Amino acid sequence: MNMKKGAILQSNYIPWKGYFDIIRKVDVFIFYDDVQYTKRDWRSRNKIKTSVGAQWLTIPCGSDERRLICDVVLNDTTWQKQHWQRIEHSYKKAPFFNQYKPFFEEIYLNQQWSNLSDFNQFVIKKISKELLGINTKFEDSRVYNLQHRKGERIIELLLKAGIDYYVSGPAAKDYITDETFHKENIAIEWMDYSDYPEYNQLYPPFDHYVSIIDLIFNEGSNAINYMKSI
Repeated sequence: MNMKKGAILQSNYIPWKGYFDIIRKVDVFIFYDDVQYTKRDWRSRNKIKTSVGAQWLTIPCGSDERRLICDVVLNDTTWQKQHWQRIEHSYKKAPFFNQYKPFFEEIYLNQQWSNLSDFNQFVIKKISKELLGINTKFEDSRVYNLQHRKGERIIELLLKAGIDYYVSGPAAKDYITDETFHKENIAIEWMDYSDYPEYNQLYPPFDHYVSIIDLIFNEGSNAINYMKSI
């Protein structure tokens, strides 16, 4: 019997390759943005490789943590041009930068973003479909009107979405167990982010933990071959 594979993750800013690997691994990927926003986290920042090492790109979101991720308003759009200028400066010598430059200029320079979740989800879906050839279906947890909290909330979402095979990032082991899912007849697989192959990256030493754009600019259409899921 075919099982419906699903993953549930908060949207991140230009995530690393492991994030897209988990998307590629499932049938449906659910953005989980109706939960607490945490500042200085992957929701609003990520790293790019530069000539002086990995450097943060951070979207200014204010210091208020009493918000859901989906409610984070972006009042200042000047970061868009600034981020693109830093990306261009860091990757202009990468083999495939010019090929993908128009794709990212459209995102950063030709649109103004006023909501963090909207921006993150748009970029993740666009990179998945147009650059990585990933055909996974995307959904948003908000449509399911969830009532529970934490681990029970994940179970509720899986049941409502009809997912019976859950692929989870390893960090969730802090608050949920295999038994939690087995009781609901949901199989669980813990994503393994180890042993990624290295690729031709600018500015050694090699660093796996940078945004997916690093892999795209350096390997182009061959980027998918440096991911693990099939």
